[in-house]
Amino acid sequence: MNDPDFNGKTVLVVGGSSGIGNGVARAFLARGARVCVWGTRPTAEDYADVEGSDLQGLGYSCVDVGVPDQIAAAPDPFDTLDVLVLCQGAVIYRRGEYEQEGWDRVMAVNLDSLLHCSRRFYPQLKASRGSVVIVSSISAFRANKGNPAYAASKSGAVSLTRTLGQAWAPDGIRVNGLAPGLVDTKLTKVTTEDPRRREAALASIPVGRLGLPDDMAGAVLFLASPWAAYVCGQTLVVDGGATL
Repeated sequence: MNDPDFNGKTVLVVGGSSGIGNGVARAFLARGARVCVWGTRPTAEDYADVEGSDLQGLGYSCVDVGVPDQIAAAPDPFDTLDVLVLCQGAVIYRRGEYEQEGWDRVMAVNLDSLLHCSRRFYPQLKASRGSVVIVSSISAFRANKGNPAYAASKSGAVSLTRTLGQAWAPDGIRVNGLAPGLVDTKLTKVTTEDPRRREAALASIPVGRLGLPDDMAGAVLFLASPWAAYVCGQTLVVDGGATL
């Protein structure tokens, strides 16, 4: 079976400036797509010192998706859009999500913005009969004592994936999702750089290693490709078996 071909396709990866999103963006770029990413720093050059960030060859716009007006005002990355990947994410540690400010910020980025971004690009996706991939987390399926907003927002993302998948399929738009397990990115350093937490996490993963952005990129490529033409409203768990 040949590698997915995205030559001539246009792709926007929200949250594509680093981590999983950047891995996804570069995977599409390597397969011929024109790719733009949204991040929160003023310019692409401001990511030069960020681990897991490579914006070479990618278009870039500074958009804080936690602010709906910025989503509405952002420039169109392309005249047409074939694939929208929603990989934005926020988390606040030390019980900050139990406070209203922390709760509101995480929910705004991790859940509210998914709908705002999807609605913003709905006309282009309908015209291209395109695809949306919503990145959530395995936290959608389990309790997360220290991060109530993160867990609730990711559960909401899975539900939104089902609902938009059903609602937009008649318009030719396929909406699906990805639920990563523990992936080694800057967002997970609180676990991966703590020897005790890292050891405990690895013990719960049957394949015996952390996930990589490339592992997630492969799943997103599949969901956005014709190989997944009959997949609608589903969230694919890619976690090395951690939820088993």
